Amino acid sequence: MDKHDRRSQRTRQLLSTAFVQLLREKGYSAITVSNIIERADVGRSTFYSHYRDKDDLFVSELDRVIEVLGNRIPMQKEMPFFPSLGLFRHIGEEYELYKALVWTPGIDLLIKHLQTSLRQRVEQGFHQTGRVFEIPIPILANFIAGSFVTLLKWWLENKMIYSPDQMDEMFKNLIRSSIEARYQKDHTT
Repeated sequence: MDKHDRRSQRTRQLLSTAFVQLLREKGYSAITVSNIIERADVGRSTFYSHYRDKDDLFVSELDRVIEVLGNRIPMQKEMPFFPSLGLFRHIGEEYELYKALVWTPGIDLLIKHLQTSLRQRVEQGFHQTGRVFEIPIPILANFIAGSFVTLLKWWLENKMIYSPDQMDEMFKNLIRSSIEARYQKDHTT
């Protein structure tokens, strides 16, 4: 890694940290790019050399969280490529942050991006398994990602009345039958 890459990573980390701090303090809709660059102590042109706007920073941070959680959580039998347990645990640990997002315009961007990102992971994972399903994989992947996001939003709105592990188990029980019922066991018929 050269000096430029380290500097770029450091700048992205400063902007990310500033953004998350501001999310906690002000909520998504109240944050401006000026707030972010002031908190991170970087120039406006530096910000725009890394991100198009605060939405771009937001989805970049969300992608980073999903990637980290996907790599940190042990392989799971049903869908090793879908970090549902890690996401439930992370959101449980960061409840105040995500709770604040549920009631702001930022939630729409979060939900849309989270569902798209998870759908792509599920789709890619199903393709890697080589399994053949009765329903096209993009539709099945969108169903699973959409179900997860809907359940996650419900969980936050209901003050996390179940533990992250309980939510993950219920989510997997709900989708397990959907996945198994759509798998073509006999490819010749």
